[in-house]
Amino acid sequence: MREKPFLQDERLIDLLHAAYGLRIERVEFLPIGADINAAKYRVETDEPALYFLKLSKGIFQQASLLIPQFLHDQGIRQVIPPLKTKAGQAWTNLEGYTCSLYPFVEGQNGFEAGLSDDEWIEFGSALKRIHSLSLPAGLQELVPSETWSPRWRELVKGFQAQVESGSYADPLAAQMAAFLHIHREEIRRMTARAEELAQALRSRPPARPTQWVLCHADLHAWNLLHIPRDSLYIIDWDNPILAPKERDLMFIGAGVGGIWNTPGEAAWFYQGYGETDIDLTVLTYYRYERILEDVAEFSEQILSTTRGAADRQRGLQQFSAAFQPNDVVEIAFQTDRRLKEAG
Repeated sequence: MREKPFLQDERLIDLLHAAYGLRIERVEFLPIGADINAAKYRVETDEPALYFLKLSKGIFQQASLLIPQFLHDQGIRQVIPPLKTKAGQAWTNLEGYTCSLYPFVEGQNGFEAGLSDDEWIEFGSALKRIHSLSLPAGLQELVPSETWSPRWRELVKGFQAQVESGSYADPLAAQMAAFLHIHREEIRRMTARAEELAQALRSRPPARPTQWVLCHADLHAWNLLHIPRDSLYIIDWDNPILAPKERDLMFIGAGVGGIWNTPGEAAWFYQGYGETDIDLTVLTYYRYERILEDVAEFSEQILSTTRGAADRQRGLQQFSAAFQPNDVVEIAFQTDRRLKEAG
C-alpha cells in the first residue's frame, strides 16, 4: 500500500501499548509493497528496539501468522515470526485491520538488491527444508489445499467482457481498459490454456497426493528480505497452501517483475534445493494462473474504483510490465512450449 490508511497515529500507539505493553514514541508509515490490502509502519519506542507493524485488511487466515511461528520453531531462521501480544496471541485487531508486529529488520528486498550466488543457494536450501516439513494436525487443518479453482479465470473473463462493452471516464481506468483490449488475445489464450491444464490436473488420482507440501504461494523478490553478507528472510506468509512443490518453484525463472529470469540464478537455487523432478504440467499451470491472478486483481484495483491514485498508477505500471520481453507472459508461453514438446 502506497497511501496511508485513514487511521490516526495515536490509535496505533494506543493499540501497541495496550496489546504489547510498548511505550511508543513514533509510528512512521512506510509506502512500500505491492499489496494494496497491507499497510506497514516503522515503530520507535522509548528503548533502542525498533518494530515493524503490519496492518492487513480483507479475509484473515490464522495460518498466515501461525505458520511463520511454526517454521521458526523448527529452526528455519530465514523466517521471522510475529511477536506475541500480552495475551499470547500472534495478532490483534483495530478497525477492520488484523495487526501483527515484528522486530524491525533493516534490509532490502530482492528487487532493491539482487541475490548473490551464496544467497541463491541459501534460498534454495531454506525452501527445501520448508517443503520437507510435516505440519501438526491442528495447524494443517488451518491451511487450505490446492483445488485448481477457476476463480481467477472467471474474474478475468468478466473483466474482459466489461472492457469490450464499456467505456471509462477515469484516465487510469481508460488506460487499463485499452491495455487489456490490446492484449486480449494473449489473455484469452492464457485463460483457455490454464483451464485446460486445470481440468487435466483435477482428473489426476488421488485428489490430494501425499507429496503435496507447505507452500508460501507468493515467493517473488518482493517477499525476500536480505541483509547483504548476513541474513536472508522469506517474508509475507499471507496465503500459505498445501500444494505441489511447483506452486513455489514456479517463481524460480518465471521473471516476475522482470528479474529472476536467468538460467544461472536457477542453477544456484537448485544447488541449494537439491535435485528434484519438475512436473511441467503443474509448473505451466501455475505460471499461467499467477498471471491471471494479477490480471484479475489489477483490473479490480484500477477499473472498479478511483480511490488510491498512487497505488492504482503503480499497479498499472507493474501490470503492463508483465507483457514486456523476458517477463512473466513470455516466459509462461515458453514453459508451455516446452511442455508440448515433451509430449
